[in-house]
Amino acid sequence: MFDRIREDVRTARAKDPAAVSSFEVLLTYPGLHAIWLYRVAHTLHDHGFGLTARLLSHLTRWLTGVEIHPAATVGRRFFIDHGMGTVIGETAEIGDDVLMYHGVTLGGNSMRREKRHPTLEDGVTIGANATLIGDVTIGEGATVGAGAVVVEDVPADATVVGNPARVIDREDVPLEEGTAAVTDGDGSVADTDAESSAGSGDALLGANYCDDDTGLD
Repeated sequence: MFDRIREDVRTARAKDPAAVSSFEVLLTYPGLHAIWLYRVAHTLHDHGFGLTARLLSHLTRWLTGVEIHPAATVGRRFFIDHGMGTVIGETAEIGDDVLMYHGVTLGGNSMRREKRHPTLEDGVTIGANATLIGDVTIGEGATVGAGAVVVEDVPADATVVGNPARVIDREDVPLEEGTAAVTDGDGSVADTDAESSAGSGDALLGANYCDDDTGLD
């Protein structure tokens, strides 16, 4: 158990440049607290204590602003940055190394007791306030932009934005500083600063993003 908590804290520090220390992450990151309490609720659910699991899930939502159904399946090193307003439905499946920002909904589209919530494969990133509806699969390494509405499968390593979500060229929305090529209305190519809202990876995800995992020990 403690190894998993340590792993979660390292993941948070690697993916959030605002994280100053492991102690700060341990005490003040509601996304992690929600995942830890979910694991307890999930164990209770699997052992037949369904009502107790749902009550713990309800308490977790009140404490953290994150609602994860106890029956959902969540992999390792799952990190919810900020967390507030996140909803993960009963039959959702989340792989390893998934990064999710605040306000995300993994919702269902059926009234029947069947697989009706999304599946996120390993390494997926979901931007702030994105909505994924139904039994769709987000392929390994894919990115869903902030505010996107996804109702169909997303290929591995693809990036989708908009409502309804559509695949775009990832190079048009860099995650690092630099110059991005953007097409003007007349079809010509104009250079824009990647730190601007028109072309930054932060704008795509709706939050800060960092690949640096140094200095975690």
